[in-house]
Amino acid sequence: MPVFRIPFNGYAVKFSPFFERRLAVATSQNFGIIGNGRLHVLDLSPAGGPISEIVAFDTADGAYDLAWSESHDSLLVAAIADGSVKLYDLSLPPASNPVRSFHEHTRESHSVDYNAVRRDSFLTASWDDTVKLWTVDRPTSVRTFKEHAYCVYSAVWNPRHADVFASASGDCTVRIWDVREPGSTMILPAHEFEILSCDWNKYNDCVIATASVDKSIKLWDVRSFRVPVTVLNGHGYAVRKVKFSPHRGNLIMSCSYDMTVCLWDYMVEDALIGRYDHHTEFAVGLDMSVLVEGLLASTGWDELVYVWQHGTDPKAP
Repeated sequence: MPVFRIPFNGYAVKFSPFFERRLAVATSQNFGIIGNGRLHVLDLSPAGGPISEIVAFDTADGAYDLAWSESHDSLLVAAIADGSVKLYDLSLPPASNPVRSFHEHTRESHSVDYNAVRRDSFLTASWDDTVKLWTVDRPTSVRTFKEHAYCVYSAVWNPRHADVFASASGDCTVRIWDVREPGSTMILPAHEFEILSCDWNKYNDCVIATASVDKSIKLWDVRSFRVPVTVLNGHGYAVRKVKFSPHRGNLIMSCSYDMTVCLWDYMVEDALIGRYDHHTEFAVGLDMSVLVEGLLASTGWDELVYVWQHGTDPKAP
């Protein structure tokens, strides 16, 4: 399956919700510690040939995450290491980009997530311990959510409820928020170590997955969260990202500092159904295509982007 080499370390990869062969990658120089970043927009060839680059945007600091707009097929939002949040329009030349740059976070912007229900707003999570809500047309954030006691690594919208999101933090909690309420509506002490990622089940809006430095993934039902629904063990180091399948409610994808990408069916006893060890450095970015069932992508610090069909070898030519 196709592989694309990037000049910097891969941090995030996302399939377009509009074009089934398009994806974008966020990258950072020098493992994201210091240096520049670059966003790559890539197209897969129809016959499984080489991946081609459509456009690239350079950033003065590392790019940690990105999200496609859910309302405009040419818009991308990126979370940048200098704390800024940048908006890019692929229909304009690189010299005209970014079309907007939002500067409010006082430390690194670590994640960005576009609202797939309302399609007009997005969330950013930052190492300044806050989550911010934005719309494309406003020059300042709509609201700042500040309750976490340490870095917020991830903030994700609920797939059904346009006002509800979850945030995962290094303070070992996940918080559930409703933007209509003054504060968080639930605090979930999900792990005893930092929580690096969380995601909602796309077919059950009460189930959330959390991924932690403790090497585990836990599944929670927010209606009764005293104990997890299940715990998925199998990664050898911290689990960097977790994502529910857009096609199957019981399927989860994860990647880890153990350099592997794993697929899980959390409803069965032997939950680990696929382990891919194609990366030779930390695997930190992953995605599943909404438009093509079983199409997976990952990126990592080995400066490679892989795209493959579940069940096939990512490294196979």
